[in-house]
Amino acid sequence: MRHLIIIGLSFLAVSAWAQNKVKATISGNIFNLSTVDSVKLVQQKNLGFTTFGAARLQKNGDFKMQLELPNEDYYVLLVGEKPISLVIRENSSIQIYGDGKQLDQHVNIVNSDESNELNQFLREMNIYLAKRDSATAYLQQNPQLAQSINQSFNPVYNNFQGYKSNFLRENANNASQIAAIQVTDVEREFAQYENIVLNLERVFPKSPTVAAVKKEYETQKIANQKREMLAPGNIAPDFTQQKPDGTPMKLSDLRGKVVLLDFWASWCGPCRKENPNVVANYNKYKDKGFTVMSVSLDRDKSSWLAAIEKDGLIWPNHVSDLKQWSNEVAKQYNVSGIPFTVLLDQEGKVIATNVRGGDLEMYLQRIFGF
Repeated sequence: MRHLIIIGLSFLAVSAWAQNKVKATISGNIFNLSTVDSVKLVQQKNLGFTTFGAARLQKNGDFKMQLELPNEDYYVLLVGEKPISLVIRENSSIQIYGDGKQLDQHVNIVNSDESNELNQFLREMNIYLAKRDSATAYLQQNPQLAQSINQSFNPVYNNFQGYKSNFLRENANNASQIAAIQVTDVEREFAQYENIVLNLERVFPKSPTVAAVKKEYETQKIANQKREMLAPGNIAPDFTQQKPDGTPMKLSDLRGKVVLLDFWASWCGPCRKENPNVVANYNKYKDKGFTVMSVSLDRDKSSWLAAIEKDGLIWPNHVSDLKQWSNEVAKQYNVSGIPFTVLLDQEGKVIATNVRGGDLEMYLQRIFGF
């Protein structure tokens, strides 16, 4: 039921949007059904569905639902397990006609151009995703053919991107464009993503789903700003945090040195596995002006100190506020996983992020010449 993905965006608490009921009528004719005797209107909530209405199919396929819904929003009409996505507004009177055996290929929706456009995009999207998944699976099985597989898939990718751009341009003033978020890279295509969200807020302001999408967009916007903050050449944000003895230390205290800012924790297996590499590079380059500043995401001080001693982290620059994932510096740097490192030059400018393993030595060799 991949077509149902559109309502996966409805991660909302309907009760939080209590207001006057939205009246709507959904009717139509679904013929050529042998095992389905009813249809129902649903909305996804968490891992399940909330049902807002149901109607029996007459022998000729006719059905009709008179509805009072909690909101203008995105809903799905389920015909058996086949979904038809709908944009329902106040006093919508939507008619749906289709062949029950071909609903995933074509359905005619009357009195809701938004719903028609939404379903058409979802069909094209699912065709594209199936091709992409097939290419990905083949690539995983045949990595030696990566170049030819990518060359074969590039036209598929480019054609779909062109289709998506046309869809967004032609539907800038209706709510169907929400579907495109699912195939928009919110980092690389942030400008397009932002445009979709702001358009949705303008054309479908009463939709709780749009409100949830806007909230997610605001979070992503902040994350992008923080990522941009760590782009090579930018000065890393300064901060102050406590050393084990309670003495405050600033990142800027280390200006004049090449610094590896290392976010880690005693409970982090990959961090502990990487520590010998950091120690080896520290010992090799410490006399040339290289040092490490370790920011621990520990909660227990004794565990933190024990790990420092056991792993031989002999540099003096260890800080933590013992708040684990709520560590203020980790939040400032938008750390979502550890180990996470930022390599800084003598002026405090970012050289690179996520420098680990052989990459760390490679960068240090370039900097120090050996």
